[in-house]
Amino acid sequence: MVRFIDRPLALLALLVAGFSAPLASAQTMQQGSQPILALASSDSSVLDMRLPKPLSWSEEAALRPTDRFRECLHCPEMVVVPDGRFTMGASASEPGSTEDERPQHQVRVQRLGVGRSPVTCDEWNACVNAKGCSHRAEAAADQARDSVTGVLWEEARDYVQWLSRTSGRTYRLLSEAEREYVTRADTTTAFWWGDGVDPHLTEAMAADLIADIGIAMTSVISATPRTANPFGLYEVHGSVYDWVEDCWHDNYVGAPTDGSAWVTGDCKGRVLRGGAASRSLQTRRSAARMWFGPPNRMSYMSLRVARTLGP
Repeated sequence: MVRFIDRPLALLALLVAGFSAPLASAQTMQQGSQPILALASSDSSVLDMRLPKPLSWSEEAALRPTDRFRECLHCPEMVVVPDGRFTMGASASEPGSTEDERPQHQVRVQRLGVGRSPVTCDEWNACVNAKGCSHRAEAAADQARDSVTGVLWEEARDYVQWLSRTSGRTYRLLSEAEREYVTRADTTTAFWWGDGVDPHLTEAMAADLIADIGIAMTSVISATPRTANPFGLYEVHGSVYDWVEDCWHDNYVGAPTDGSAWVTGDCKGRVLRGGAASRSLQTRRSAARMWFGPPNRMSYMSLRVARTLGP
């Protein structure tokens, strides 16, 4: 079982290891920081510093919901999301809902790993530096951990393919059903926190969001709350739009019910999920979806990755 511990405990482990039996391997990680080196002891009780590495099959099998892991130095931090069933889409009575979010239908989703946040500029540029991606994220030093933006669907696909080659594990884009499932996190309201403005916003941010969801607008990019939803994911509403694997369909008639991506039909248009800080509040709802096709590159386009996990 992979256990994550804070840096102070890791240092304590180092001290204890010098006077006791060998320690089992452990990995450390802190939110919003660079990956922290894994600590491991050898049979001779000499600690060995290792970089994050792919999970073994036994470690993967032992993962529990909300466990976190990172499988390479520049891999996104992942959170384990449990399997479950949910109602996808929105009813006509939900303010701001549209016909393309219907009919509502039951979907079963298998457990998976999901990026704790959207892919960051430095994570993206690691792919560029390795010649796996072509579009460099131009970001100041203090913005390296911000979400990468201006990403086309084909570039998002290139990134997850590079991540799979680098880690030796299966990384991919989320399906549209998975993206709504991990956003809702066992909730049924318009947003995971409820039906209105996020209570975690500061008063200044909330002042830019009119409570009537049908007309709410904001131009404040920083109005994205840094509060995790019940599955442990950040920025699932109104930070950037995430590309998903699916082709665009005008409604859910005939949609898969097993959580898989819907990739039949005309795939000139793809699906964006999550909403952006510069767009209306109604477009950030859990069920909201957006069509987009080539060749335009917009500043709010980003991605959040998925990691296929065994049962």
